[in-house]
Amino acid sequence: MNPKLPYVLLVGAAVIIFILSCMLLSRGGRSPSCESQPRAVEKTGSMSQSLVFADLTPEEMSQVVRYLQGHLGVPLVDASRAKPSDNCIASVDLQVPAKAEVLRFLDAGGARPPREALAVLYFGKQAEPNISEFVVGPLPTPAYHRDVTERRYGGKLPYHRRPTLGSEYQQLGKFLETKAFAAAPTFMKEVLEYDRTNVAFQATVPHGFQSGDRVTWFVLFQNVSGFFVHPVGLEVLVDHSSLDISQWAVSRVFYNGQYYRDMAQLESAYVQGRVSVEKVRKAPRDGDFSSMKPRAAAAAPFPVQFEPQGPRYSVRNNQVLFQGWSFAFGVSVSTGLRLFDIRHRGQRVAYELSVQEALSVYGSNCPGGMSTRYMDGSFGLGRYSSPLVPGLDCPSLATYVDTHSLSDSLRPSTRKASLCIFEQNLGSPLRRHYSNLQSLYYGGLVNSALVIRSIATVGNYDYVWDFIFYQNGAIEGKVQATGYPSSSFLHGDGLRYGNRLWEHTLGTIHTHFVNYKVDLDVGGVKNSLVAHDMAFEMTRAPWSPEQQIERPRLTKKVLDTEDQAAFRLQSKMPRYIYFAANSKNKWGHQRGYRIQITSFAGDHVPEASSMERAISWARYQLAVTRRKEEEPTSTSIYNQNDPWTPTVTFADFINNETITNEDLVAWITAGFLHIPHSEDIPNTVTVGNSVGFLLRPYNYYDLDPSIYSHDGVFFTSEQDFTACEINPLACLPKTASCLPNFPPFTYDGFRNM
Repeated sequence: MNPKLPYVLLVGAAVIIFILSCMLLSRGGRSPSCESQPRAVEKTGSMSQSLVFADLTPEEMSQVVRYLQGHLGVPLVDASRAKPSDNCIASVDLQVPAKAEVLRFLDAGGARPPREALAVLYFGKQAEPNISEFVVGPLPTPAYHRDVTERRYGGKLPYHRRPTLGSEYQQLGKFLETKAFAAAPTFMKEVLEYDRTNVAFQATVPHGFQSGDRVTWFVLFQNVSGFFVHPVGLEVLVDHSSLDISQWAVSRVFYNGQYYRDMAQLESAYVQGRVSVEKVRKAPRDGDFSSMKPRAAAAAPFPVQFEPQGPRYSVRNNQVLFQGWSFAFGVSVSTGLRLFDIRHRGQRVAYELSVQEALSVYGSNCPGGMSTRYMDGSFGLGRYSSPLVPGLDCPSLATYVDTHSLSDSLRPSTRKASLCIFEQNLGSPLRRHYSNLQSLYYGGLVNSALVIRSIATVGNYDYVWDFIFYQNGAIEGKVQATGYPSSSFLHGDGLRYGNRLWEHTLGTIHTHFVNYKVDLDVGGVKNSLVAHDMAFEMTRAPWSPEQQIERPRLTKKVLDTEDQAAFRLQSKMPRYIYFAANSKNKWGHQRGYRIQITSFAGDHVPEASSMERAISWARYQLAVTRRKEEEPTSTSIYNQNDPWTPTVTFADFINNETITNEDLVAWITAGFLHIPHSEDIPNTVTVGNSVGFLLRPYNYYDLDPSIYSHDGVFFTSEQDFTACEINPLACLPKTASCLPNFPPFTYDGFRNM
């Protein structure tokens, strides 16, 4: 035997083992990691055009505060500890420049508009207390301020209209504890087992029945997790209209269906045995039925999305680029998420898309519930944007952006990761066709869209605000509602106003309305509003005149005036209504963008109501008006506390002006009726509670622009559709067989509360 043969066999065996090991690893081993790309927002040059819309930085907010402290000539108390009789800064936000100035800068090489802030101040320590608004600039080094209150509102703003500061709520809490509850010690101890820690309360709005009122019902709950569905039956009406806290007083008390003059009368009636007591079983600290702690152990992970070659969008300062889309984003302290300068394939299609207001109107047989009309912009949809949980509120690999605000304090606050941006594969085709007639082929495009999201938690409700950008040029504005339902104590004829959710819990009927501002600029600033719809017509069949055919035909109408373009909430609206440009596409049609609304709204408050004009935007599912700088928003933060003399009345925007070939704004209202039911426990799901609108190109292009997407798929029966060069889906084992690099889980939602 050849002495070298054993060595040759050993080497050969080693080679075979190595090859087999590689094959096994490639088939069942760990895949390589996906390409890693930085997730932080890219900071480009300070002269980026999108920065004309950028939110104020914390440094700029602080500069405005220091300037106002040194130039107003009056002492300013920190709003976080201010009394109603003090002067304080309530908020500081970006003063968005006038549209004409911005367009000269963006489109015509004009000067950059000065960067300015809008400061809201409460002057309680004056002979005539009032609210004033100041424009402060230029930033970052302020040198001037202008009082713009009278120019904007036609006069000084009465002090009673001011949104309630957190410090005032703290003072009211102390009043309830030390004055109101102290007047009924026996009742509080024996009925509620009150120990100064086991009661939470929710304040109702508006504060009274007429201008100048500042009286508030406080609804009491057990202080447990999810307290909103643990009412105890006691509600207290507090008159806090005086700027002198020592003058505050209880105006009325409600317990288990009965009204009392004050807490002392309730105490007296209770001691004498004249109170019908309905004692509520004490809930554990976790809330028991209201606890959101899962009732099942964790199992296999849910599906996740990842980007095998990194994100296909970019975030630069406050600008997002995705496929053919670009836009600037920001967050208003009062109205929340807003976008500017939205362009597709380089052409501006909208100047502004912004949330305006979220309204809820409640019914109940308890005083707090029946008088509640929440206008959440007054509390701050941007201020209460909450930090987002990666992997649940947004995909783990989304880009997360910190937002900043200054309200109720002299110092700016930062909400970490409170806005997210991500591309989402919606798991369905944007378009497709399978041909099995004549030629055999398949063509399609995955529906992958870009989402920008913020979630505002205002009291019991959580609003998920999305703007979504599709590859066919469509934009969607959407809100999903979740959180806890508000509740009343179940008594008497309570079931006329909702469903029973637990032993003493009435889930109260309420409406949700949200309002958007949509400033479309289709093919330029000047647009007209056109309606297309259908009607059936009767005709004789030309080839068989004795036979009749009913055929649909197209109807067309130009809506010339604001009155014609104001569609009441439940009225019939043309199915196709669009902003038309002064230019035509290849086929001779006016280029346009169509407005399509998704809404299941309940009824609007009757117009005979004394407060209806404050929320008159909710009369209309759609109203199109001329754009005016003096009509920047459909409502005002001051409408909540004085809806009887509204600071801004949207109905006055509609005055039959001509809207042909003008700069137009669409005001869109969507909503739903919510009758809470047992499945709203522990809290409300988003499924079925989603409303909004679509903006869709209508003859704007010569063909669907998504045909130019790199994601398109097409193959025929004669091609090798398993080959990468023919079918990109066949490449996935190579291009997407990697493990995503999930960052370590972090969450800042419990810091700096």
